[in-house]
Amino acid sequence: MPSSSPSLLSSPLPSPATVLCKKPASLRAVPSGTARRGVRVVVAAAAAAAAPVSAASRARPSAAEVARTVVELAPSGTLSVVGPDGWPLGVGARFVADAAGAPALCLAAAEVAVPDAPSSFHVEFRQSGARTPQCTMLGALTKPSDESVLKKLSTRWQKKFGEEIDQDLLYLISVDRVLHMEDFNEDGMWVVPSEYTSAEPDPLRNSAENLVEEFNSKHAEDVHRIYSIFVESDLQAADVKMIWVDRLGFDLHVHSGEGVFAVRIPFSRDVSDEKGVKSSFNMMSHHAWEVEKSYASPEFEKRGQWFFMWEEPSDFHMDILLPCMIALFLEIDEGAHEYY
Repeated sequence: MPSSSPSLLSSPLPSPATVLCKKPASLRAVPSGTARRGVRVVVAAAAAAAAPVSAASRARPSAAEVARTVVELAPSGTLSVVGPDGWPLGVGARFVADAAGAPALCLAAAEVAVPDAPSSFHVEFRQSGARTPQCTMLGALTKPSDESVLKKLSTRWQKKFGEEIDQDLLYLISVDRVLHMEDFNEDGMWVVPSEYTSAEPDPLRNSAENLVEEFNSKHAEDVHRIYSIFVESDLQAADVKMIWVDRLGFDLHVHSGEGVFAVRIPFSRDVSDEKGVKSSFNMMSHHAWEVEKSYASPEFEKRGQWFFMWEEPSDFHMDILLPCMIALFLEIDEGAHEYY
């Protein structure tokens, strides 16, 4: 899978033919024999006027950007090394990231603080209690000695944790390989190290959780209306929750009697701060309200791609059940923005 593949939510469906939208002619069922845990099968369903590839790819941040964001947000991770006795040993450690995304760990345990030893560092960040993107970096520990480097890391530590750090306990881990996962029970994807170090963490990372909470608590009706108007779906949604927002759009979890489905709705333009998010959300909400009341016609075309991931049935007491994961990407025409 390419590094830009979307995140998907494990979702039970009664049959492979049941999708959020009417099954397009180009959608092909995957033989049940290919279904197994951890194997992602992607089927692209093109609409009548398919969006350009560049437009589809900008619907969400890249895997490198998500990994950088996770590393910036996570307060701690797990460092793993192989000890002298040959046994793998993992310890939790707080950390900050340097300007290139390399973790700087505070290590007091001499057993793992071994410079140049092959190591891995795993970090994860739970988004709104609904999804846990994570990444694992493979590299080697180094002991920084440059005073300017130590000063910058100490400043970052003070800003993140509100306390000073004993510089003698600081270790950097090189970023030789990066494995990114969108959530538990999903395939990982290897991110090119140079793409990781050059990527920028999402500018909304520190305010995303508060924004999601505000939209879900104060604007739940608008969230549901945006889903109903902007997403072409035959699904009877009992509840719609926003789970995350970034500079390119937001992710929804749609709850129905058939399961929980993930939907991605992009903004019509990039945003960089809370004001931009609220402005874009308000424009979409207002237009959705006008369309719902028949005061206006949709100023966009509903179109997208469906992504399926097949897994073995687990907690469902049905004789025939193929859990499936769906993410729907919509390209909103610029006319929707110009309408306002």
